[in-house]
Amino acid sequence: MTTEPTEEIVLHGISGSQGICIGKAYLVDREGVDVIERYNIDNKDVDKELKRFKGAVNKAKNELSGIIEDIPEDLRQHAYILETHLLLHKDKMLYGKTIELIKNEQINAEWALKKASATAKSVFKNISDPYLQARAADIEHVCDRILRHLMGTVDVNISGINKRVILVANNLSPAETSQIQLNRVMGFITDRGGKTSHTSIIARTLEIPAVLGLERATALIKNEDLIIVDGNEGIVIINPEEETLVRYEELSRRYEAYKKEEVRRGELPATSADGKHFRIMGNIELPEEVVAVKDHGGDGIGLFRTEFLYLSRIDFPGEQELFDQYKEVVELMSPLPVTIRTLDINGDKEIESMPSPEEANPALGLRAIRFCLKNPEIFKTQLRAILRASAHGYVRLLLPMISGAEEITECIRILDQAAAELEQEGLEYNRDIEVGIMIEIPSAAVMADLLADMVDFFSIGTNDLVQYTLAIDRGNRHVAHLYSPMHPAVIRLIRHVVDAGRHKGKKTYMCGEMAAEPMHLPILMGMGIEELSMAPQSIPKIKNLIRKINVSEVEKLMDTLLQQSSVQDMERIIMDAYGELLNEDIYGK
Repeated sequence: MTTEPTEEIVLHGISGSQGICIGKAYLVDREGVDVIERYNIDNKDVDKELKRFKGAVNKAKNELSGIIEDIPEDLRQHAYILETHLLLHKDKMLYGKTIELIKNEQINAEWALKKASATAKSVFKNISDPYLQARAADIEHVCDRILRHLMGTVDVNISGINKRVILVANNLSPAETSQIQLNRVMGFITDRGGKTSHTSIIARTLEIPAVLGLERATALIKNEDLIIVDGNEGIVIINPEEETLVRYEELSRRYEAYKKEEVRRGELPATSADGKHFRIMGNIELPEEVVAVKDHGGDGIGLFRTEFLYLSRIDFPGEQELFDQYKEVVELMSPLPVTIRTLDINGDKEIESMPSPEEANPALGLRAIRFCLKNPEIFKTQLRAILRASAHGYVRLLLPMISGAEEITECIRILDQAAAELEQEGLEYNRDIEVGIMIEIPSAAVMADLLADMVDFFSIGTNDLVQYTLAIDRGNRHVAHLYSPMHPAVIRLIRHVVDAGRHKGKKTYMCGEMAAEPMHLPILMGMGIEELSMAPQSIPKIKNLIRKINVSEVEKLMDTLLQQSSVQDMERIIMDAYGELLNEDIYGK
């Protein structure tokens, strides 16, 4: 019996974690929980149904607690992700709403949980920040775990895999990913998920290749199929031809050698070929990530997102809790700077004491500084905690989503009020901290010359600035291809901000995703942005690339770039000038 030769298939997805691996596929089988039957229950059975639901929640929590206890040491810094999942089991949006639906609509627990989950996920999906938007997946993972206990299905046992494989799954939860044994699992690919998912974050910590969002990988790949996972390019190759296999084996060897050298040299200063010094900082969400910033040679924290301290609970955190978190980060990084961004969240957070407003477009609504100024006591609590933490190291305060001068004036007034209260109460604090604004709304960019008189620095948040400038929702698959930080309008706007700040003696930094992309680096250096902040894993790559670029040469190139009218022309000029260098940086040639 002869077997038909299999044809090479190439799938394109999202790079979740860099690296290349070649091996046999291992399909993660799970009994489905997507097909949920809806049925009504009698009034006399409501208590019984509630008891069944609460029992499933407790079993799910106990199961997750066991996984947390067994997390290996190299992933211990990410235990907070699973601890947050524990909190979500009793969250008002999920747990409370499910109980309410069982009682009021007299429906089965599975259907009530699914309905509550859909409502809770929509809250996060309407947030424009990609990291916060991806938290909808956390709700889904918690919901699935509870559903499996309600329906009596079996969870995936990743830790039980006993051979060297590449995992192939529809999706992997952070709990499942944390069970990966590095001596058994070379990498993984999923149909769903994205770069900002917690699963992707864990993959980058493990430093194993991962490609996500492939959509149909589980439908095309069979157990034991030979596959190549290229996490650098977001590509998966099924049944590779001999020529492809040889090429990727060589690429993998080069990449591993390059990565070792890159990390080793990441501790060196980011000084350009002609002697200009740059600071390369880390973006973090929680104190545990400070370790990653230091390990990868970061020069400080350029963006400490504080939202997760609020979103992982059903009430607002108190001043002492915030202070403890901020102080820990500041002391760990001292004497290097820590830039703390104030609360950047929609006003549609479900809180018992504060009903959620209905908003047709939350991305353009009551979020970030608008939410804080509408709720000054919540804002002042955070400012007090930041001022107190600033007495323990180098703190910079960053105000998000500023659109004009009035907002800055009001923020400074509340900050001064917070400082006066701390003084009166005899608490240690430091009012002499730098105050900056995020430039992410075009109105702030256009008015940068005037706003520079009111603040100490600018920090460009490219994720929103690009989205708002081009009127593109990058989460919309129909228009996402038009989203590009290399659009001439975006480059001109950033240049205007940098020049306006320089004219007033104020520095401009960048903390958006644009900062971590090698192709963008020559432009940013040429414009005079001397501090870039990014995910910790990207720091060595950018620092090493800076050392190979001559700033005076890029400055001359800027005149040509600013005359271009298309993204394609901008990219062509950069690749003509730096293509060999950028390709060396990516592939380790």
